[in-house]
Amino acid sequence: MRMTDLKEEKVVRGYNGYLLPDNERSKLLAKFPPKYKDVIAHHITVKYPALSSDPLPEGTSFKVVGYADDGLGLEALVIEVNGSVYRPDGKIFHITWSLSEGRKPVESNKVISEKGYEKVDPINIHMIPTFFRG
Repeated sequence: MRMTDLKEEKVVRGYNGYLLPDNERSKLLAKFPPKYKDVIAHHITVKYPALSSDPLPEGTSFKVVGYADDGLGLEALVIEVNGSVYRPDGKIFHITWSLSEGRKPVESNKVISEKGYEKVDPINIHMIPTFFRG
């Protein structure tokens, strides 16, 4: 192979996790209509910060098992990944669902850890291991 045939890949900073595909997102939006204006319903963060060269997470089984709403503008779905709700860093796997103006998705971690969540009948979903830039 010639040197000109090789592409040099740049390592990028971001985070890794699981992407919620559009068909699953639509199914869950129908089941859990968002209460707040800014609908996120996009992904689960597993590792932040992460590099594009880091291995992707290895989740193969995903279930919605809980719902959290602080009543102040933030709601999230709690997700069981491979039989556990706990991420490697000890936080809980979740999808930030919707937010009021001025709220940030990262606040879901605090809401869930401080206020807990309501268990729901498990819903199997499909998610895609992904690296997210940013």
